[in-house]
Order: sequence, then structure tokens, then C-alpha cells
Amino acid sequence: MSQDWNREEDYVEGQELLHTPGGVRDIYGIECARKLAVEREVHDVMKSYGFRDIETPTFEYFDIFSKERGTVQSKEMFKFFDRGNNTLVLRPDVTPSIARCVAKYRREEELPLRLCYTGKTFVNTSQYKGKLQEVTQVGAELYNDDTSDADAEMIAMLVECLKKSGLQEFQLEIGHADIFRGLVEEAGVSAHATEELRKLIVSKNFFGVEELLNQMTISEKLKEVFVKLPELLGDLSACVSFVRERTESQRVHHALERLEKVEEILRLYGVSEYITVDLSMLSQYSYYTGVVFKAYTYGSGEALATGGRYDGLVKQFGMDAPAIGLAIVADQLLLALTRQKLFKDTALGGTVLLYPQELRKKALKLAEDKRRQGTSLQMLRKSSRRDFAEYKEYAVRMGHEEVLYLEREDSLVAFHVETGEETRQEI
Repeated sequence: MSQDWNREEDYVEGQELLHTPGGVRDIYGIECARKLAVEREVHDVMKSYGFRDIETPTFEYFDIFSKERGTVQSKEMFKFFDRGNNTLVLRPDVTPSIARCVAKYRREEELPLRLCYTGKTFVNTSQYKGKLQEVTQVGAELYNDDTSDADAEMIAMLVECLKKSGLQEFQLEIGHADIFRGLVEEAGVSAHATEELRKLIVSKNFFGVEELLNQMTISEKLKEVFVKLPELLGDLSACVSFVRERTESQRVHHALERLEKVEEILRLYGVSEYITVDLSMLSQYSYYTGVVFKAYTYGSGEALATGGRYDGLVKQFGMDAPAIGLAIVADQLLLALTRQKLFKDTALGGTVLLYPQELRKKALKLAEDKRRQGTSLQMLRKSSRRDFAEYKEYAVRMGHEEVLYLEREDSLVAFHVETGEETRQEI
């Protein structure tokens, strides 16, 4: 319910400070615990594939994410200035930051580099769209490997990450950035018309695509491909045959061959049931040069994960290195898992050790022993103004597993939250 700040009788001093800006939110309690657990599960999968952790700054120079890099538009970045009047931005995308880092510290390396991360990104989208402006990503970047095996491994790893998180039903849509680029290149479409066409294809606007093409002078075969692109889903063999017969672009033919190789390798990984081909797939990031992919599930309209090959990005920082990456949006994954009721109703866990002042020394020794055994334990001195029942209610509210009440030097009362039972233990 909205708060009417004009009603003087409802106003409490400082209450206006309790609100967060649009596009960000607080996460606490069981939701925060679940999110951190999902991030750990996904991160562990990446580590098992040989990826090593990297951290880059939350804010960098504007030029790292400028239009030439192919990342988000300038108006979608949160900008500010340092004391030298340099323009800084909160990173809208982690990939350019890591590309900069690799070019700076691993310029001479020619064999593969595997890096993974967990970090926040910030995109200044319109609030009416209802999108979060601050999200957590868990991602991986693979450098110096331009093979179809690398493409397939990243896609297979993403499948394993989503399965490990607890997600059961999802699909990865796979395409190739050069299919669209090769077609517009062959058709001789202007830069302005290319952008309009791209937007229509992304939104699956078949009629808009056809109407725009009718205003251009291009071959009927290419028109047919453009119009059918949004429908070229599912069976790769049939989709590839349809496009091959209607284009002479070597760029497109090479892209189709790459997709066929990747699909063949993915069959060996045993993940084909999670894969769907989408030849119309395009990304908001123009730095992608090869295979691109997105993961979707029901209960979440946004992609859970995105990724693709970006062989030209690192070169912009002075190092010529092929690369492919993926990013899982932890917030979207958490939302999907919650809506699909895939989380068990479990407590946050931990133990409360309640003790009277006169037994503090005994309580400290008991707490030390419990923690050494791996127990998460909170010490709490019992107030003479509160009875044991109030502390039991507190444990339930906080999601603890049990309360240990050190009632006497040689015994304590254990209250088990899940069962509501009390037992006495000698110590």
C-alpha cells in the first residue's frame, strides 16, 4: 500500500529513508540464503571445469564500455566523475572489464585462460519496464580457444550449472551472430535499415519484417530467408538446409557449419534435450561474433543466462585473442526456482545458546566446543524480564534450528524448532 506523505498524522521522522530507489531491492532472510546458495552451486560447477576466480572493479572508465566496444548504450549507464573530471561508470557488463584485465596481465599468453566471477552489474533502464537495475551475475570467460569444442563445452557447462541450481525444465536457444550479419551484407542493406530489421526480428515481428523488406531492392530468396528467420527454430538440419539454398554468403555458410559442429559435440555431452536452435537469435551486445545462446524457463519472462563468442573484443584492448563467455543472472534464476516451488521449506539453521549471567564462563566454553564441531551458534544472555517461551518464539521467527538453554551448570534444556519438543541434556 502506498504511503501518503501529505498526511501529517501518518508521518514518522526518518521514514522516507526506508525506501530504496527504483530498480533495486533488499534481499534478506531465507531469500538471501537461497540466493547465496544458488550462486555457490553454480560457481562450484564452473570451478570443476577448471575456471579460476577473478574480480574486476565495480566502476571503471567510461571508455571501457563505450559504443565502440559493442556493449550497452551510453544513456543506459550510471555515470559520475572523479576528482580529475574523468567520466566513470558503474559496470553495465562484466565481459569488457575482464577482457581489459586479460589484455593487461596476460597479453603474452597463447594457450587457454579460464576465468569465472560473481559480481553486480548496473544498467539504467526505464523504471516502467519493471526490470532490476542492479543484478548479480555468475559468469565464465574462456580465452585463446577458438574451437567448436570450446563453444560446446561452455553451452554444456551452462546446462550443468542450471541443473545443479535445482532447475529441472529449461531450454537453451542457440544461434550465430554471423547469420544475420552475412545476410544483410549480401543484401546490401544500409546501417539504418539493418538496425530497424534487427529490432523487428528480435521482437519476432513477421509482418514488420516483410513490410520493411518490400521497401528494399533485394532478391526474393533473401527476402524469404529474412521473413522466415523468426520461424527457423528446432530442427537444425531443416533450418540449415532452408537457409543454405537461399544464400550465397560464405559468412552465413561458415556460421551454419559451426552450428552443425557444435550440435554434434553437444550430443556427445548428452545435453541435446535442453538445446533448441534459433537462427534469428540476436544479442543486445554487438561484440558477439559467433555462436550465441540464451537460457529460458517458465515462470520467468527474461533470459536466465546469456552468452556467446566475442573474438574481436579483446583486440580492442591491444591483444588479439578469441573468446567465449556466459553469464547467469542469479536474480532471474532465483525468481524461476521460487515460482516453480523448487526450494524446500527449510530454516536458515543455526543454534541459539541462551545463558544466565552467572553461567557466562560455562556458556563461553560450551559455545567454543560447539563451534569447533561445526555448529553455527549465536550466544544470547537471558534477561530476567523475559521467560524461556519468548526466546523460543524468537528462534522460530529467525529461522533457527534449536535453542539450548543453559539453565544450570551441569544441564541444559534443548528446544527443537521443527518438532516443538523440549529435552533436557546433562553436560
